[in-house]
Amino acid sequence: MKASLHSVRIAPKKAQLVAKMIRGKSVPDAMYTLERTNKKAARLFEDLLRSAMANASHNEKQDPQMLMIKLLIVNKAQAYHRGVPMARGRVRPMRKFMSHINMTLGVAGEEKEPKKKETASQTAKKPVKKDTTPAKASPSTKSKSVKTDTTASTSKSSVSAKAKTPAKKKTTTTAKKKTPTKKS
Repeated sequence: MKASLHSVRIAPKKAQLVAKMIRGKSVPDAMYTLERTNKKAARLFEDLLRSAMANASHNEKQDPQMLMIKLLIVNKAQAYHRGVPMARGRVRPMRKFMSHINMTLGVAGEEKEPKKKETASQTAKKPVKKDTTPAKASPSTKSKSVKTDTTASTSKSSVSAKAKTPAKKKTTTTAKKKTPTKKS
């Protein structure tokens, strides 16, 4: 009751739009929806659904009208690499995407059986509980703060040592106007 299409020349995004419309529907409802959808992906899904119905009736001896779409997966396949001419002889790269599509039909009222839990050969260890009470600062953090203080004090001492030495002032020469002095 499976059918698949590999390397179909349609982008996965576009195929996913139609796949969302028919996923989980009964076969007659899905066929009705696909026949009235005006998309390329609808034609591909219609052929795929017909193939899955034929597989169900021929291989599994099931009535296709009583089935529903259990699983419909659209995956990305390889991409064709093409190019569009641009100015100055350059080429703009363009990729043409392809898709892999898998469809599985199932009986409408049937649910998947839950897997039986297997017993492990070894028992799992219980996780260790951590204390949620806030602890006092550990000695490692105190030493870090001391280290930062010593670094800060050394940098301050180097700055203060520089401050104690007189800084040379740069003098700029400016043209002064000469004022005539009065002679008496």
